[in-house]
Amino acid sequence: MKDTPELRPGGAASAAPEAPAKRPEQALRAVGRRRPSGRRVALTRRARVRRFFVEEAKAVQTPETLKAKKDRGEKIVMLTAYDAPSARLAEAAGVDLLLVGDSLGMVVLGFSSTVSVTLEMMVHHTQAVRRGAPETFTVADLPFLWAHEAPEAALRAAGRLIQEGGAHAVKLEGGADVAPLVRRLVAAGIPVMGHLGLLPQTVLVTGGYRVQGKSAAEAERIVADARALVEAGAFSLVVEAVPESVGRSVARAVPVPVIGIGAGRFVDGQVLVYHDLLGYGAGRAPRFVKRYAELDAVIVGAIRAYADDVRSGRFPEAAHAYLPVEAVPGEAAGPGSDAGA
Repeated sequence: MKDTPELRPGGAASAAPEAPAKRPEQALRAVGRRRPSGRRVALTRRARVRRFFVEEAKAVQTPETLKAKKDRGEKIVMLTAYDAPSARLAEAAGVDLLLVGDSLGMVVLGFSSTVSVTLEMMVHHTQAVRRGAPETFTVADLPFLWAHEAPEAALRAAGRLIQEGGAHAVKLEGGADVAPLVRRLVAAGIPVMGHLGLLPQTVLVTGGYRVQGKSAAEAERIVADARALVEAGAFSLVVEAVPESVGRSVARAVPVPVIGIGAGRFVDGQVLVYHDLLGYGAGRAPRFVKRYAELDAVIVGAIRAYADDVRSGRFPEAAHAYLPVEAVPGEAAGPGSDAGA
């Protein structure tokens, strides 16, 4: 006969006391220790990232959780990423969203505008970002012209970014003119982020990257476009290069999160280009960019030091060789080296 479990004052059976939950840093210290069998606990890729940054990886956001952030007045953090290493670091830093922007054409591929970026390029880079940041909500840009193709073609293009690229959502430029496509994509199960204000894909028509919404008529049109996109089903909007008053008006006019890039302080979140933020091969930064590092100088200095070490024979050393051998007397390891003398 089984023993009757001891009852607590409330009548519930008492269970064996649970071990206290480990804090993240305690769990990390346990990773890599030896089991009683003598074998080490294996490090997964995610555990290695956590071990390095001593942080818990964040869960993937959703359109609903992002909307809740706006409702609570919490600012949303978005950053571009174009490859696995940048995505991995951004995820470790705890950003809310990643944007695989067609800005990759200018930032990492050397094009003069985003117009040259193809759908194949976007799928390729989105795949890389998703491999690097598997737990971060990722939005991929629908590249030049696709938003103005026949609806079926645009639907297939957006579907490829989701199915093949692994994106959680797509972003497309335009206002009320693209609202029917937004409605079609959302009906097909594809979350859509809109993009208003400065539209980089239209620079061939507009003649450059200029602040939008300066006049009252332009400001009213941007707000009207924002409402049209949200009514069509967009879960969020990016507003780029507009006066601060316009950014605030858009954020007040719609119930979904409004992410600004050069849209001032009163929107629901911010997005910057990874390379602009870090001062990494970005050149002159737009006015709205705040530089948090100057990596160009660090990288150039490191490469020069490497080149100097190679030319002088200081690199590689024996510590960098497999099964190093004894130097023969008089044999130089490199120009100017006295190794083996």
